[in-house]
Amino acid sequence: MPVVKVTLVGGAGGVGASVAFNLVLMRRDDEIVVVDNRPEMVTSHLMDLDQVLELSPGARVRAGDAGDAGDADVVVLLSATPLTVGTARLEYLAKNAAIADALVPPDDGVIVVVTNPVDPLVTRLQRRTGLDRRRILGYTINDSLRLRTGLARALGVPPGIVDAWAIGEHGDLSVPLFDRVTVNGEPVRPTPDQAEAAEEYFRTWYVRHVALDSGRSSTWTSGLGIARMVAALDGAGELWPASVVLDGEYGIGGVALTVPVTIGRGGVKEIHEWELTPRELDALRAAAELVRTAA
Repeated sequence: MPVVKVTLVGGAGGVGASVAFNLVLMRRDDEIVVVDNRPEMVTSHLMDLDQVLELSPGARVRAGDAGDAGDADVVVLLSATPLTVGTARLEYLAKNAAIADALVPPDDGVIVVVTNPVDPLVTRLQRRTGLDRRRILGYTINDSLRLRTGLARALGVPPGIVDAWAIGEHGDLSVPLFDRVTVNGEPVRPTPDQAEAAEEYFRTWYVRHVALDSGRSSTWTSGLGIARMVAALDGAGELWPASVVLDGEYGIGGVALTVPVTIGRGGVKEIHEWELTPRELDALRAAAELVRTAA
């Protein structure tokens, strides 16, 4: 297999370092390039990862610069302004849009946007670069993971056996799909009380976490999730929730939202149009209008 070059833009932060660490643990033949405007932090992470490679060899990790995005197979955009208490994701758009606008697009690779607000930034990036929409993805699986955690607690089952999906905006207008819940692969319909408890956990997680004012984001979840997404982008095809610019799917066009997609080498292989209830479809279209206005 050819070496996969993964460029982490803003890679010296907590999430970026977690992505690099998780990629190293996968023992893939990756070239991991850490790009950040804090050279001391980059060096610190690289010195530490040198010894991780003694325990988990295979990848190569080095420092880089903005130009390393141009020939990357996968560019992960992580740079962002710091989180502050009481601030919704959409309120970071102006400052983070300037960061995204400076990104060097890869010649043939895929961009994974982690920086918030994800959906408007994916929309803007696709417009600015003119890249095929299937080559720019927003990382949003954390919404579905939080829904799964909430459901597991409500159903009284252990972590890791619930499958559930959240689509739409990566924010307040995310749409949980309670009709598609499975436990150990078997369909399960949560009771109204279980669905309410799960949705309460899912809807309030971000606010509760930011209110801690800990100075950190979901570094462990995002680091592992992004690393697995990068690995999937080197595979034959996996089903993921991801933000992608729609072109008529679900009756929506010109904006990015989270939808079920099959990803593999080169980006999105297929955008799936699942059957939604009228309420879910209305919520998805409301999310689209919010993103359209913001972007």
